[in-house]
Amino acid sequence: MKIVERVAEVRREVAALRANGSSVALVPTMGNLHAGHMDLIAAARRDGHTVVASIFVNPLQFGAGEDLDRYPRTPDEDIEKLTAAGTACLFMPQAKEMYPVPLAEQTAVEVPRLSDLHCGASRPGHFRGVATVVCKLLNIAQPDAAYFGEKDFQQLQVIRRMTKDLCLPVTIFGVATRREEDGLAMSSRNGYLTTEERALAPTFHRALRALSDQVSHSETAFRELESQCAAQLQSAGFHTDYVSICRRSDLQPASRGDVELVILAAVKLGETRLIDNVTVA
Repeated sequence: MKIVERVAEVRREVAALRANGSSVALVPTMGNLHAGHMDLIAAARRDGHTVVASIFVNPLQFGAGEDLDRYPRTPDEDIEKLTAAGTACLFMPQAKEMYPVPLAEQTAVEVPRLSDLHCGASRPGHFRGVATVVCKLLNIAQPDAAYFGEKDFQQLQVIRRMTKDLCLPVTIFGVATRREEDGLAMSSRNGYLTTEERALAPTFHRALRALSDQVSHSETAFRELESQCAAQLQSAGFHTDYVSICRRSDLQPASRGDVELVILAAVKLGETRLIDNVTVA
């Protein structure tokens, strides 16, 4: 696996792969890789792509008081995993390479409406940072495809809208959430949980699955079901940010009669923010 740090270098590597007839897929990450990230690499390779991965902890998507400085960074272990997974090239830029001007002066990409809901309401500017860095990475690598996890469902929809609206010549693929045996969605931030919090954490996903069953089989209004689930999570020891039954297409609040629904939710357990989603059958 070739490891590069400069924009010009990754472009040369991609050009060389294409010259050899390869279709290129980009897998953007912030590192501290787990099995869910490896699923993205595997999916891209199954689809016939040569994989270029990136590791970059993007400061533009962290708000004031968030965990930018303590976000887990494990570059040596990440390199071993990516090499074993058959990654052809790893782009590991420094912040100055991605943002040569001060962040306050950085040209930014906005995806209105989708970015303002749910996690966007709780983390102002977060999806502005996500859309900007993903747009930059897609322009840098110019891949044929890019792969993202469905755990960050709102992020995935923001990226899909951004690539469509800006006419970027890349196909965006979502890959199913990888979970621990007890149902907890894999996340780099799970490492923040204490032993007691980790034991409680799977309750979050179980509550969302129960809510999904209620959406499918109950006549109770969706907003009432959301409130009940949020209250149950609060009683169990979580601080509930939001629980939302949405249309998958635009993430707007769903009503009876809508189809293709998803439940999005975010909670804090101690100091750790957890997000998850469940598709309603």
